Parts: sequence; structure tokens; C-alpha cells
Amino acid sequence: MSAVIETRGLTKTYGAVRALDGLDLTIPKGGVYGVLGPNGAGKSTLFRILLGLISPTEGSATIMGGAVGDVAAMRRMGSMIETPRFPPYMTARQVLTWLAKEHGLGDEAQIPHWLERVGLRQAADRKVRGFSVGMMQRLGVAASLMSRPDLVILDEPTSGMDPPGIQEMRGLIRSLANDDGVTIVLASHQLSEVQRICDRVAIMNKGKLVREGAVSELTAAGGERLRLIGAPIEKVLGHLSVRATRDGEAVLAEIKRSEAPALIRALVEQGVDIHEAKWVGADLESIFFTETGAVQEAADAR
Repeated sequence: MSAVIETRGLTKTYGAVRALDGLDLTIPKGGVYGVLGPNGAGKSTLFRILLGLISPTEGSATIMGGAVGDVAAMRRMGSMIETPRFPPYMTARQVLTWLAKEHGLGDEAQIPHWLERVGLRQAADRKVRGFSVGMMQRLGVAASLMSRPDLVILDEPTSGMDPPGIQEMRGLIRSLANDDGVTIVLASHQLSEVQRICDRVAIMNKGKLVREGAVSELTAAGGERLRLIGAPIEKVLGHLSVRATRDGEAVLAEIKRSEAPALIRALVEQGVDIHEAKWVGADLESIFFTETGAVQEAADAR
């Protein structure tokens, strides 16, 4: 498995604060890789180091086999860090034309193609001062793709987007990975979306790597639960008591496989209509909260 990004002992301090604390991370080539963590986990610091915007205090990082700042390696990379800002008097088309010239790109920038691909074709000649946050995100993604990079780093690419926009961005990112062979590294707080779009994830907390692996493996290792859809749902919850949690219209039952037949029989005898019963792995959100303690910290803060 070849790597596009490797860090070894990567550390960044600001006075007494350790934004990164001896981070060892290997991101493989291909697919979509998620970097997760609560605020202050070190995600943005990691991205800024990889882009050569800041220097590490200790440790090293390589990108596509080259050192950070290596011109040949950096030319094969695109990025969008935080909400992008562009001259407000320019149109979306003018912004991309300006950036293409700055990067020495000519017709190969294929500006109409990328405006179409990020869903901005109809807004191409509108001034960006009237753009929503989501539209600015789309334009930032288009700007990161014009050079046809092998690796793209995206920080919160769906921030400010409505559900249809999120779905479109998910399709674009998966298409870039599957059809164009681009390695996508992204950070997002939308954990359900990360679970849908990412092949692998790294979970960071307080500057350290606390969990890493394929999404499918992490969720399977989180333990199976029986997902029941039955009515009335109150009877299902009452019967299971503390071994149940509600998940929308369903109930997640913390039971062993051997207990499932007896449970279903008992619910039917109590007048519950069972519409669906299937085994599911843990979701990425529960793993994230377990590894980072984010829920407990939020409760302590209140």
C-alpha cells in the first residue's frame, strides 16, 4: 500500500499548547480519507503543515514521497482550507480565470468543465459578493481541482450546504476518487456524511492519533446491535429498558444474537408489530464519541 502522506513524530507547539503531539500517520494512495476530531484536535494544524503554511516544531512529514514544500510534489496537490474568500467584485468565472493564470494554467484549466462539475454553471457570471457560504465552498473546490492534482485536501467541503448540495458534493468527491483516481483527504464534523463517503478515517484528539482504519472495519468492530422497527415503539423500548436506544423510527437493541428469537417472540406476544429486524454495526458517530470523550466533555462544560 503506497502512501501519499506520511508523518512521523509530527509536533507543533504554541507556547504551552501542543496542537500536534508526536503524530504518526500514514494516508494511503487512492480513495477518500477522513481526518476527524473535535475542535482543537489538531486537524487544521496538520493540514497547514502539509501545505507548507506553517512549520512543525518537531518531527517530519512527506507528501507523495517528497518533503513538504518540494515544488514537484506541491504541484500535484490541490487544497481548500476553511471557507475560501475571493475578491467580491469578481464573478465565479473571473475568479477561476485569475487563479488559473496565477498557477500558469492555460486552456488546460478547463474552467467551464469545473464550474459545471461543482454545480456553478448557472452562477458562473454572478459576482461572488452575493454567494452563499455553500456556493463559496463549491467555488473553492473548483479552484482546487483546476490543475488536475493527484491529491486534494479539503477542510469542511460541505460547510453551509443544504441537503441536496451535500449530496451533490458527496457524488463529486466519490467520482473524483473512483473515476479520476484522485486521492481525497477531507475533514468534516458531519460524521454521518463521513461514514457514507470515506473509505478510511483517522480520529484525532488533543493532537494525537487515537484510532485509524477502514470505516467498514471500525464500525464492525464497534459491536453488533439488533435494529428493530416495530409499533408501538414505546412497548419495544419498555421491554428492552436500559438495553435499548432510540434511532429515529427504530430501536437499537444491545443483545446477543442468541437472544434475538426470544425477544421477537416476546414482543409479538405483547402486541408489537415487527416491520424490520436486522443486525447492524456501530456507527462512526458512536466510535468518535467513545474515542474522543466529546459527549462527556460537552456535558461537563454545561
